[in-house]
Amino acid sequence: MEESLDFISSLPSEILLQIISLIPLKEAVKTSILSTAWRSLWSPFQVDLEIDSDYITSDEASKKLIQAMAMFLKSHNSPELWKFCKYGMVFSAIKGVQKELYLDFSVDKEMKSNLDLILEPNCSISSKHSIEITSFSSLKTLHLRSVNHHGKSLVSTLFSNCLQLESLKLEKCNGLQRIDMKANICLQSFTMMDCPDMIGITVSAPNLKSFWYRGVLPQIQLKGSPQLIDVILNLREGLGQNEFDCEDVLSLLASLKDIEILTISGWLLQWLCTAGVIFRRLEFQFSKLKELRWIGSLMDRPKRDSLACFLNIVPLLEILFVKIDQSYSSISCPIFHHYWHEPHLWMDYATVKSNASELKHLKLVKLIGFTNEEDQLLLMDFLLKKAATLNSMIVTSPENQSWRVSRIPYGQLKQMVRSYSKQIGISSANKECFFGLKEEDNNGLCPENGQCL
Repeated sequence: MEESLDFISSLPSEILLQIISLIPLKEAVKTSILSTAWRSLWSPFQVDLEIDSDYITSDEASKKLIQAMAMFLKSHNSPELWKFCKYGMVFSAIKGVQKELYLDFSVDKEMKSNLDLILEPNCSISSKHSIEITSFSSLKTLHLRSVNHHGKSLVSTLFSNCLQLESLKLEKCNGLQRIDMKANICLQSFTMMDCPDMIGITVSAPNLKSFWYRGVLPQIQLKGSPQLIDVILNLREGLGQNEFDCEDVLSLLASLKDIEILTISGWLLQWLCTAGVIFRRLEFQFSKLKELRWIGSLMDRPKRDSLACFLNIVPLLEILFVKIDQSYSSISCPIFHHYWHEPHLWMDYATVKSNASELKHLKLVKLIGFTNEEDQLLLMDFLLKKAATLNSMIVTSPENQSWRVSRIPYGQLKQMVRSYSKQIGISSANKECFFGLKEEDNNGLCPENGQCL
């Protein structure tokens, strides 16, 4: 393998460029770690723009920026890295062969800012620079990193003319507090990750199919997106500097009632139950949800019971993933002063189990990060009891060892152990039965499409 890599690395740079031009941008960039020869392909071409930062919004500044970016996008070399330098702003730009553009402002200063993105032609600019605008309009994927106060003007101008844009991703935008985006029918995917100062997100995109978010809990409004299918709410950083507003969260959940795939942080369900929400009494259900992914730092009794409560409004659920990741931050639940609340959180396990709805369509359960804790065992027992048509339950330890689970009454334990050479028994927490764990040949770490954020 090493000999093959050395041989490929010894090829002329023109051939190496041809190789990386045939693969997606994300994989192409990774070649820079292979050797010095590959790394040299990513030496940036530097563009110095002599523009005073005090006039960043002027027509002349916009003209120079647009012309420079258009020249970059029209270049025949792909993938390619340019570094743009001007007074008050430095950023790098990488374009890929599949109409991808990656902008990184991380070397610039961080300042508090908001970002308004409107996906429609910017008439004041396009009338003067129609050729340059044509270069932007063919972009399919736009990836923005560390967008800041100085960079947002360029980003807004660029976005407004990416008329065929299908995928937008923002990450590590420190200082960015709010984003208001209005997109056309082309945009199908919006991802936002690790923006610690985020307060509010408003998205209007009629053909949006996936919304993936990771970070602190902001106020999120998704307007006019009837095609939305897949949503990730990985709130691993808790509230940040924001306040918890139960009504805002319920409004968000109501807007997601027709999605088919949902990833959600366990602490949010627990807080809703503790704050007074009774899921059975809500005016909506997740009537189309087929796949649910619960993620959190631990599975304790309140989180287990709040998940059981939430399952009452997911009548057609077919697949459930529960990921317990101890590297996640532990989010402590505050004290809420309410006269009514989700009663499951104050009931014993037997009552919770008897009052919960049957999971008539649940076929597959995966417990990731299984540690044999009592509350995890009770969750297994609950799911095996309520899901009459369950085909498979797989548990995976933090060490990535996986077992297939079956519920074994005490009277059948000896017979079941004889039938499997690699099976162990764990007594259920309520001492009603054993769980038979048969070792899996392959692990069940992640959902089939691998999207855990």
